[in-house]
Amino acid sequence: MNFDFSDDQKQLRDQARKFLAEKCSPKAVRVVLDGKTPYDKELWKGLAEMGFLGVAIPEEFGGAGAGHLELCVIAEEMGRANAPVPFSSTVYLAAEALLIAGSDAQKKKWLPAIASGEAIGTLALFEGKGNPSPKNVKLIAANGVLNGVKKPVADGAIADFAVVAARTGSSGRDGDISLFLVDLKTGGVEVKNLTNLDPTRGQAEITFKDCKAEPLGAAGEGWSILTQVLDRAAVLCAFEQVGGSDRALEMGRDYALDRIAFGRQIGSFQAVKHMLADMYVSATLARSNSYYGAWALSTNAAELPEAAAAARISATQAFQHCAKNNIQVHGGMGFTWEFDCHMYYRRANAMALGLGSLSYWEDQLIDRMRKKNAA
Repeated sequence: MNFDFSDDQKQLRDQARKFLAEKCSPKAVRVVLDGKTPYDKELWKGLAEMGFLGVAIPEEFGGAGAGHLELCVIAEEMGRANAPVPFSSTVYLAAEALLIAGSDAQKKKWLPAIASGEAIGTLALFEGKGNPSPKNVKLIAANGVLNGVKKPVADGAIADFAVVAARTGSSGRDGDISLFLVDLKTGGVEVKNLTNLDPTRGQAEITFKDCKAEPLGAAGEGWSILTQVLDRAAVLCAFEQVGGSDRALEMGRDYALDRIAFGRQIGSFQAVKHMLADMYVSATLARSNSYYGAWALSTNAAELPEAAAAARISATQAFQHCAKNNIQVHGGMGFTWEFDCHMYYRRANAMALGLGSLSYWEDQLIDRMRKKNAA
């Protein structure tokens, strides 16, 4: 049994790595980090031209029709490059929601626009503090309009459309939640930028006031759809986190080999060796769990819920661990603005909360395994 990617998928990875190395240097990331632009528009355009935005979108809707394994490969390279573009919000969340629950008309309108880079999408789920839960959705949908506030919304200030979770019932059950598709360029929408740990991935507060919306999926099926979307996004984000973990490890290793202290490479000191070894172990464990998640996602296996949670947990822990220890290996220099360590530290901690906290996914894994064992 072969648990590795195919030769074609590895070739795609090499192609993506070469492209991002040329178009997404740390200097280019810093342009967005410094607040000079909300995202790298040229990089976004280039990703569309390379076919990366639509790699998992069917050909009938303007995509490459490759599949989720290929998207996992691209996600890992996006993480390595710390790409300052709305890739995860658009491709992992909005596009996946459309693929799962969208009508033909909705797919034909938005999926080709995503694949071509003409549209940026997002998922408006959170309403302040708290993890994903039906009880935390307060925004109301009635008579085809939405009223309420969503925050934080990933890339909400630059998005063209949003998949919005809204309350359509009062029974206190999961069936009270439905999904809606909103064109954010229409009336009834107010957007405000929020201060964010990682400015290369913006967050916004979106206020809906009698905003017209069209249903996405059947009424009352919103939470069921969202669970599927979040599981898929968990696997894809895990690959992005694995890519970031590997890059942070490489940065620490390279510095340890170059930096001389007391007449020796600091990489020759036992404490630094142990630190780098621990980073390698956590990154490798995350990759193993992410590969399992990729298999489950690509085959739509029954094990996807547990595999997604496991990948999310291990990849989140690995990225935070590697990003933090990369700074430690660099010593005092690692804390300075001039070095690039903080960019990965920012991204690691921002991604740790993007789909719900680490403890939320740990609880999800336990609950899912318990239910599976009881069945």
